[in-house]
Order: sequence, then structure tokens, then C-alpha cells
Amino acid sequence: MLINPSLSIFMITLISGTLISLSSSSWLGMWMGLELNLMSFIPIINKNKTPYETESAMKYFLVQAMASVLFLIGILMNEMTDFLMSSNTSYLISSALLMKMGAAPLHFWFPGVMEGIDWMNCFMLMTWQKVAPFVLISYKLMNNMIMIVIFISTFVGAVGGLNQNSIRKIMAYSSISHLGWMLSAMMISNNLWLIYFCIYSLLNMSMIYLFFNQSMFYLSQTYLMKTNPLIKFSMMISMLSLAGLPPFLGFLPKWMMVIQSLMMERSFIMVLFMVMTTLMTLYFYMRVMFSSFLFMNQEIKWKTTKLSSELISLSMMLSIMGIPITTWLLLY
Repeated sequence: MLINPSLSIFMITLISGTLISLSSSSWLGMWMGLELNLMSFIPIINKNKTPYETESAMKYFLVQAMASVLFLIGILMNEMTDFLMSSNTSYLISSALLMKMGAAPLHFWFPGVMEGIDWMNCFMLMTWQKVAPFVLISYKLMNNMIMIVIFISTFVGAVGGLNQNSIRKIMAYSSISHLGWMLSAMMISNNLWLIYFCIYSLLNMSMIYLFFNQSMFYLSQTYLMKTNPLIKFSMMISMLSLAGLPPFLGFLPKWMMVIQSLMMERSFIMVLFMVMTTLMTLYFYMRVMFSSFLFMNQEIKWKTTKLSSELISLSMMLSIMGIPITTWLLLY
């Protein structure tokens, strides 16, 4: 398979833009890294030049450009006023970064952009494109503002996905819900956020690999999916893990890190609200699974296919890996 040279260059500059933002010692350098990342991701989104991809690329560009302008204004105000308006500029910079990562209530663009792009770009948008804004927002962490964003993000992520028929939009609202959990992990410790983000990226990768191989984009396609039951079983396990159901791997960062740490800080209302909204997200995860499992009458045996069954089994093992880890934590 031939690799598009221009696509490779854009991928290199995309990664370089994020690394420039992370390694820069000045806010202006961070802004330049974010802009390089933005200008590299737009051609990657629009690689097939379909009308849907063009629309998503335009939406992404307009929103990110707006956020970049706010970010730059915040930087310039911070430099000009020094200590006089430091809190106001921190709110402005944080708002711009929250818009860039798609946190509620600045999430309006995220599901629409996800709907028009392919699964590999969806994975990049949900994981890699959030790295730089997350790290930069940790430098200006405004606890009172972030707590409001956590409440709204977990609520919007739960309610927004309930009435969706598009799997990409369901994954988008799932990402918004997880974003609330990651912000709460960042309030506790940057290390907790990093562990949560790595586990979330792994689970997302295993889930999107299955959707990509099956070319699944809508719930109606899961009713007609006639494939190896191993794929369906792997999809179910990965979905339950992504929902944070014990004892799978996705439960560990929520329980071991975020819930325990917030309970030690006596943030009982926040924990209760986040857990209740996560139970709501479990409903639309189960909609995806049950629609494919209800029609299994024509699959009579478990068989291996040419479709890299090793990788499918690996995606299932990623989620099951949480069972021995949970057992070990409970025993010791």
C-alpha cells in the first residue's frame, strides 16, 4: 500500500506542533505550536475531499481559529498588564483551551466535526488533539472554573448521546464525558491525568479498530452485522470497559484514582454527580452492543477470519486486563 507523501509530512508537522507547545517556555511559543498543529490537521481531515470532510474541516478551522484568537488576546493581555489582570487573563486563556479540546459548554463543534470524518481521524481528534490543550490548561488551572466545566461536561456527555443514531456522535459525547473525568483527575494530580488519558486512549483505539474494520457508522448497521461472534464479543467487552464498568480496565482510573481522591477531599456531591452521569452513558453504550447481539441466529460457530483476529483478541484483552489488576488491588 502506497503512503501519500504529503499526508506523511502533515502527520510529522502535526506531531511537531504538539511537541513545540509542550516544550515551549513562553506562551507565544505554545500558541505557535497550536497553530502548526491546527494547520496540519485540516489537510489530514480533508484527505479524501468528500463534501462531509470539507464541511468538517471548515467547522474545525473556524472554531479553532476563534479559540486561537482568544488565546492570543489572553497572552497579550497577560504580557501587557502583568499582575493587574492576571486572573481575568487566566480565565480567557483557559476558555480558549477548553474550546480547543471541545469541553462543554464550548463543545458545540465537536459532534458535528466527528460526524463528517473517518474513524482514524476521529481517534486523533479524541486523543492526540487534546494533549497540548490539556497540558497548557494545567499551567493556568482555575479550580472554580474547572469544577463548573466538569459538571457541565459530564452532564452534556451523558444526555447528548442518549438520542443519537450515529456511532461517531455517540463516541463524541462519550469523549466529552471522559473529558470531564480527565479534568477532575488533573485537579488532583498531573500524574493521575496522564494515567487516565493513556488508558482512555488505549480503550478508544481498541474500540475504533473494531468500528473501522467493520465500516460501522450508524446503529442501524449493527442490526445487519453478520460477522464473527468473536468481533461482537470483543466489541461488548471494549464498550463496557470504556463505560467504566467494573472489573474491566476502564474502571481502574475512575475508581482507583479519581473517585478515591475526590472522596478523600470530601467532594461528595461532585463524585455522586459524575458517577450518576456515567451510568447514563452506559445506556447508549449498551444500545450499540445489544442491537448487534439480538441478531445472532445466523452465526453458529466461533471461527477465525482473515480479518486479523489476533488484533481483535488483543483489543479484548486490553479490557480484560483490568480484572487481575482489580483483584490484586483488592487483595493488597
